[in-house]
Amino acid sequence: MSEILIVVVIIVFGLALVGLGIGASRRARRRTDQIARDLGIPEEELPLLPDTLPPVVTVPEVEPTVEAPTEFAEPEAPEPEAAPRVKPRLRDRLGKTRAAFAGALGALRGGGSIDDDTWDELEEALILADVGVPTTTRILDDVKARVAADKITTVDGVGEVLRAELASLLEVGDRDLACPAGETNVWMFVGVNGVGKTTTIAKLAQRETGEGRTVVLAAADTFRAAAAEQLATWADRVGADLVRGQDGADPGSVVFDAMSAAQSRDADLVLVDTAGRLHTKVNLMEELKKLRRIVDRTPGALKEVLLVVDASTGQNGLAQARQFAEAVDVTGVVLTKLDGTAKGGIVLAIQAELGIPVKLVGVGESADDLMAFEPTEFVAALFEG
Repeated sequence: MSEILIVVVIIVFGLALVGLGIGASRRARRRTDQIARDLGIPEEELPLLPDTLPPVVTVPEVEPTVEAPTEFAEPEAPEPEAAPRVKPRLRDRLGKTRAAFAGALGALRGGGSIDDDTWDELEEALILADVGVPTTTRILDDVKARVAADKITTVDGVGEVLRAELASLLEVGDRDLACPAGETNVWMFVGVNGVGKTTTIAKLAQRETGEGRTVVLAAADTFRAAAAEQLATWADRVGADLVRGQDGADPGSVVFDAMSAAQSRDADLVLVDTAGRLHTKVNLMEELKKLRRIVDRTPGALKEVLLVVDASTGQNGLAQARQFAEAVDVTGVVLTKLDGTAKGGIVLAIQAELGIPVKLVGVGESADDLMAFEPTEFVAALFEG
């Protein structure tokens, strides 16, 4: 019974609430109509109040997209052009030889009169620079004669006379490398192993091809495989032709083939690498004579026989030069590794004792470091630094 009573009470309470809501709505409507009539607003323009509110549409939240600022690529800076290589100066590469001469030149500076100590110090310095005893004696005799003739009494004057004497000694001989246009020219390189013959040929090949000449390399040192491989590498690099034979083949056949190739291709220059060591010195010299005879089959083709000497060997290099000069008609000397030795006086010894001009000197590793020998610059480098 109590439960039915509770349900009835709930129903009555609900109906009462509904009735109150309807009554409130009608009163709100009547109030709205009264306000509209007071304001003079037509009834048909009043907004209708919906019985129910429209459903709420939930809009999903969208996270704002923040665009990254546009990055403008900076224009790439042009790569700096490589600075042109500055051609080395001979005086910049003769530090050790200049130091060897410093004793003699120091004794000739600072004034004072000439005495026996002046000549002794000058003689010692020249010998230490590997000028050699015979050449040193010749130089001192000439300087003393000039000093006496000109009545020079001070050591400063002796220095000027010495400088003039060295320049005069080195000026003798033709230092140009002969390569007339319109004909086949052959330069043959001789010297013992290890002095830099193959490297010298490679540097000259680069220089000559750079000047527009057609070059053929003859790898006639068939007793040393590394020499042929080195020439092959350089031939590819500088655009020269290479003629080589099998290891241990007859060097004469390589030279013969190189001459034929040069003539068929109308080449300007043939550079011949030769062996520097055989079983005996006699065999080596006879081999070189044979190679020269093969080249001489083309009259006038052999323009240069260049003896390559390592400057650091000093007087031993002079002995080598004498032996090769007796076997083949050497036209000039290439003095390598001059920058790394204090024995640069060998230049004076070769010129004075053998009468063979030094035509090229090597003062570094690059092709530009193989340069024509300039006597005036050489002497100036010794005195001026």
